[in-house]
Amino acid sequence: MKKLLSMVIALMLVFSCASALAELTFTTGGTAGTYYAFGGVLAQYISDHSDVQVTAVAGEGSAANIDMLDMGYAQLGFVQSDVAYYAANGIRFEQYEGNPVTSFTALAALYNETVQLVTCDPEIKSMDDLRGKNVSIGAAGSGVYFNAMDFLAAYDMTEADINPQYLSFGDSAEALRDGKIDAAFVVAGAPTVAVVDLCATKGAYLVGLDDEHVEKLKEINGAYTECIIPAGTYDGIDTDTKTVAVKAIIIANGDVTDDEAYTIVSTIFENAADITTQHAKGAELDLNYAAECGLNYHPGAAKYFAEKGITVKTAE
Repeated sequence: MKKLLSMVIALMLVFSCASALAELTFTTGGTAGTYYAFGGVLAQYISDHSDVQVTAVAGEGSAANIDMLDMGYAQLGFVQSDVAYYAANGIRFEQYEGNPVTSFTALAALYNETVQLVTCDPEIKSMDDLRGKNVSIGAAGSGVYFNAMDFLAAYDMTEADINPQYLSFGDSAEALRDGKIDAAFVVAGAPTVAVVDLCATKGAYLVGLDDEHVEKLKEINGAYTECIIPAGTYDGIDTDTKTVAVKAIIIANGDVTDDEAYTIVSTIFENAADITTQHAKGAELDLNYAAECGLNYHPGAAKYFAEKGITVKTAE
């Protein structure tokens, strides 16, 4: 009997250690963006307060993060809701058209990602003023590229109407500062570090949308919602800027177990106040907001939402 009890205890210790040592890779975004900063905070908090170990790494953006999960190089990723919807449904862009990516599900939507069109040229006041200009439309594989294409389409423009540059947030800000480009798309929670630094060192402007083009963007993709970047969000920008936003969501591939998914989501939302002390985006965490992003949810995440009285979309 004592021998059997010893074996049971030993097995429990083995399973406990295996669980504690399990590590998930969380691919985020460029080091000057919100994905990277907030993702790092979330990964560290989950690792410190649960038996799920998460390591955040820099990523190349939404489309690239989906590829990383699909190929098994990462298990968790930050993505924009619009790009994830295109990928999951195999629509809109050539890389997804007729080839849906079905290897991921959603854990939660966390906050609004604002589409910000940034310039240091006060003469650029609308999208129409970008014709013939050098414009950064995001790093290859980033969600920014998809948003830039949608903005161009809303104004009956294409890449051929601008001189496109494929730069990350940080590189876009540096190129704007050095006068190498005229404008750049930045899609992230506002304020965004790269834009904050640009405003502080050189001065910058945000190019807003009118009501007509907000509606056109909503017609292109229902994931877009109208939003306002309030005056004072960035130094020197003293008027509200109307634009659109999508949701920043965490996705998981099939390597993430139900228990791990449940633990990740519960740890984040049960400790939102503590997380907010480490990153301002924590203040935007909201269960009802988190439960809708147009994707199927991971069963482990769905279990947590169900405990809170919220039904989410699942594949089952």
